[in-house]
Amino acid sequence: MAKSLDFEFKHEKKCARAVLLFHGMTGSPYEMKKMGRALYDADFDVFCYCLPGHGTSPVNIKTVRWQDWYTDSVNHYKELIKEYKEVYLGGLCLGGVLALAIAEEYEDVRGIVSLSTTLFLDGWTIPWYNFFMPIGVCTILRYYYSFPEREPYGLKNAVLRKKIAALQKRNTEALDNYPMSCIYELLKFSKITQKNMFKVKAPILLIHAKEDDLTSTKSAKFVYKNAGSKIKEYIELENSYHLVVMDNQRDFVFKKSIDFLNNLSAYVPEKTDTFDRNNAVKESSGV
Repeated sequence: MAKSLDFEFKHEKKCARAVLLFHGMTGSPYEMKKMGRALYDADFDVFCYCLPGHGTSPVNIKTVRWQDWYTDSVNHYKELIKEYKEVYLGGLCLGGVLALAIAEEYEDVRGIVSLSTTLFLDGWTIPWYNFFMPIGVCTILRYYYSFPEREPYGLKNAVLRKKIAALQKRNTEALDNYPMSCIYELLKFSKITQKNMFKVKAPILLIHAKEDDLTSTKSAKFVYKNAGSKIKEYIELENSYHLVVMDNQRDFVFKKSIDFLNNLSAYVPEKTDTFDRNNAVKESSGV
C-alpha cells in the first residue's frame, strides 16, 4: 500500500527545479498531495514518498527507528540532486524536521519550507498524556502502547475533519493513533536536530498555526532563532490547526511557499508574477 501512496508530479519538458516533500508523523503522502499539485502548477517537479513504517499495517511503524526515516529521505534527496539544478525541501510535522536535518548535513539544499515543525509535542491536545510520557517512552512499554488521536485531528475545518477521521479508520492514508514507540523516535530525532540547528544555512520559510493542536509555536520559533540561515521567514496562521496543508488557510500556505521558493530560484518561468528577487536577501522578522 505504501508505494501506491507515493507521488511524482513531473513536467513533460525537462524541469531545472524540484521540490522533495515529506509528510508528517503517522501520516502519508496523501496529506501533501494538494501542496504538491500547487507546486507542480508553479513549474516545479514535485516528489513525495511514504516514510518507512507508514502507509501499511499499523504494526509496521513500531519497528522503525528515526534513522530509517532519515536514511530513506536522504536517499531520495541524493537521487534528485543528480537530476536537477535546484532541489528544495518541504515538510509537515516530522517532515519539517527531516527537511531541516538534511540541510544540517547537506549544504547544497537550495531552500526549505517547514510547516508545523514538530520539535516538541506540546500542542493544546497533548497535556492529557504528558504525565505518562516519562514512564512509557523510555521503557519497553513504548512498544505496547498507543495514544488514540482524537478531535480535532489537526483540522479546524469541521467538514475536512470528518473526512480525515474516516480515512484514519483505514489506517493507511493516516493512522488513528500515535504509537508511543513512534513518539520516542521523533523526540530522539528532534533532540539531535535541535543540537545541530546552527548548521542549517539554507533559506527557511516557517509556517505554523497559532493554535496548533499537536505542537506549539515553540518549535518554529526555536528554528527561527537557532538556524544559521541568513534568509529566514516566519508566518503564523490564525485560522488553522496542525494540518496546515489541508486546513482553512491551505491556499495561503501554498502561495507563500511558492513565492518564497521563486524568490530563491534562478529558473522562474516568465508567467510567474510573484517573483521579487530583492526579497531573497532580506531576513523577514516575525518572532
